[in-house]
Amino acid sequence: MKGFESMKLSQRILGMKPSATLAVDAKAKELKSQGKNVISFGSGEPDFVSPPSAFKYAAEAMEKGKTHYTSTPGVPELRQEICAYYQKEFGLKFDPGQVVVGPGAKPCIYEALAAIVDPGDEIVLLAPAWVSYIEQIHLVDGKPVIVETEDSGFIPRLDRVEAAITDRTIALLLNSPSNPTGVLFNEKTVRGLAEIAQKHDLWLIWDEIYEKLVYGQNKHINPLQLMPELASRTIIINGVSKAYAMTGWRIGYSIAPLELSSKINSFQSHLTSNACSIAQWAAVGAMRESREDVLRMKAAFSDRRDLICGLLRKMPHISFPEPEGAFYVFVNIKNCIGMSFEGQKIKDDIGFCNMLLDSELVAVVPGSAFLASGYLRISYASSPEQITEGMKRLHCFLAKLK
Repeated sequence: MKGFESMKLSQRILGMKPSATLAVDAKAKELKSQGKNVISFGSGEPDFVSPPSAFKYAAEAMEKGKTHYTSTPGVPELRQEICAYYQKEFGLKFDPGQVVVGPGAKPCIYEALAAIVDPGDEIVLLAPAWVSYIEQIHLVDGKPVIVETEDSGFIPRLDRVEAAITDRTIALLLNSPSNPTGVLFNEKTVRGLAEIAQKHDLWLIWDEIYEKLVYGQNKHINPLQLMPELASRTIIINGVSKAYAMTGWRIGYSIAPLELSSKINSFQSHLTSNACSIAQWAAVGAMRESREDVLRMKAAFSDRRDLICGLLRKMPHISFPEPEGAFYVFVNIKNCIGMSFEGQKIKDDIGFCNMLLDSELVAVVPGSAFLASGYLRISYASSPEQITEGMKRLHCFLAKLK
């Protein structure tokens, strides 16, 4: 019998890179299991408990025996609730048939890509980019085309986006507020990107999973609010994980033109069937009855943003754009590259993160995981106490660099 090392594996799986965010979180949890006092800013997961209404609806669903398969695109009540939400929040009218509920927003993105991408098709992304976009495009045999935004404050220059489009380009995949930068696209940028999609006959995959987590006077804008005529080429990705603190329930959804949503529905029927029935009912409860809980969590995130930014401003060698949404700070550590910590030279952002974790027991994600070497992503989805202590340790680490 052949050993595993001699068995054939696909080039698809051999070429895939593991999720850097989950890898950092796993290493931090391993160290914690050894009794070490690790503070992790790696995972994009709120530390709040899910809203009471989510538990209430989940319990009622279990008591009523709603533990069987649902229809593939989700229970009608949840799809109707999603449509009602978009009507109320954005003034956008969708039919429940346009909604496909999946086991998290991540598989919803994959399903959308699988429905529109043929081998060799190009999808335009902005760097920095969320870690899974690249790998998912590769999984459907597409080609990611990267547009850099570092020198423009992480706001895309429209001329660069348009210059990246070729006769093989089929879609723009965009995320606002952004993971990892926390940057929010303003109305001018959203309109410009929408006009490019319209002009070049492209799909627009619009990932707005953080749309409820926007701070200060900033306002999230959905492109269909500005250009309703774009509805026939737009795929919206959203879910309850972030704003409702329901990451483990695994409920995301896509909203697409009816002809495409039916194809996505068919694809999901062979991939995962339906999302968890109980989790779907929990999402119904959260979307119906947890407005005050969401506002409370948003206010807490805003306070945490102010706290972490205030602490970071006092530190040497670094800089960062103040985040306008989501719950991440993207920290420039390029001045630290080439410096030494206790005699050991820092070669890159990955080395920085490893040294920080080993010496101060603080876990952050290297920017190279997001196509932006020389940066760190720090999540502030942690308690103020954890943020304060973690930033104290980071400050101590930076102060020792020579």
